[in-house]
Amino acid sequence: MLKNVAVVLLDGVAPFELGVVCEVFGVDRSDQGLPVYDFAVVAAEPGPLRTQAGFTIDTPYGLDRLDEADLVAVPAGHTYGDREFPPALLDALHRAVDRGARVLSVCSGAFVLAAAGLLDGRSCTTHWRHSDHLALRYPLAKVEPDVLYVDADPVITSAGTAAGIDACLHIVRKEQGSDVATAIARRMVVPPHREGGQAQYIERPVPRGRCDTVGEVLGWMERHLDREVTVEELAARAHMSPRTFARRFQQETGTTPYRWLLGQRVLLARELLEGTDDTVDAIATRAGFGNAATLRHHFGRWVGTTPQAYRRTFQVPVPEVRR
Repeated sequence: MLKNVAVVLLDGVAPFELGVVCEVFGVDRSDQGLPVYDFAVVAAEPGPLRTQAGFTIDTPYGLDRLDEADLVAVPAGHTYGDREFPPALLDALHRAVDRGARVLSVCSGAFVLAAAGLLDGRSCTTHWRHSDHLALRYPLAKVEPDVLYVDADPVITSAGTAAGIDACLHIVRKEQGSDVATAIARRMVVPPHREGGQAQYIERPVPRGRCDTVGEVLGWMERHLDREVTVEELAARAHMSPRTFARRFQQETGTTPYRWLLGQRVLLARELLEGTDDTVDAIATRAGFGNAATLRHHFGRWVGTTPQAYRRTFQVPVPEVRR
């Protein structure tokens, strides 16, 4: 049963991500009949600790407080992707898991769990901007960059910022049921569950990379996303054999012509969903998918949500013009 929660502070902690854990588990909502957690903010380094925003935090609790926690949370922090962490903290996190407690990271807090070896062989996530660095620095971690959180019980990792709320509410839902999680979400004025993963927040689904020999073909492909093309046609434009073109394309973009084209079509569909009132069928045609069903299929695989749900989240209202 989840009763005792501790959140760990390191120098450079991010205030919002710290606040997420404090808001979900550190607020007394007994007036609504909701659980009250024995909650503590724990310093992993000598204080007072400076936050990423510049103000300082002091707390009377040290790492020994983690030994009684059912859940140990590690929020994000400035430079967490590159710094070293106190061995005593890493040992305390290991002890927590060994005795059956859960550990949770928010955003770049995943680097702390990884340094403790808790992500070795486990699926995990972090903010999409940090996912490549996490995978490079800790190759035994199975990083999933497209999701809001990963529950690899007893280790839960979440993506950037608000995804920490999703992960915290997931833990509450798992331990104390949907009614409790929904009531806390309503009190916080947030959705109890969000559609999709963090892929919908990534700015560009396929990086263009350094293209010395296929750059002109890429430009042509971007200008003609609504056209059906073959590798043979693209190779002819590059004055190469299809086999040579496919090999060069893979070397310079890191992917196949088909997958690169598919990613750019998804990107165009996202832009049209955000900036126009075109129907999904019209967007499917303009983006080269042909029909709405094909668009929905590929959009769901790439972005992790439906075109309609994506539009509801990201569409920019067009201002009304007064005459």
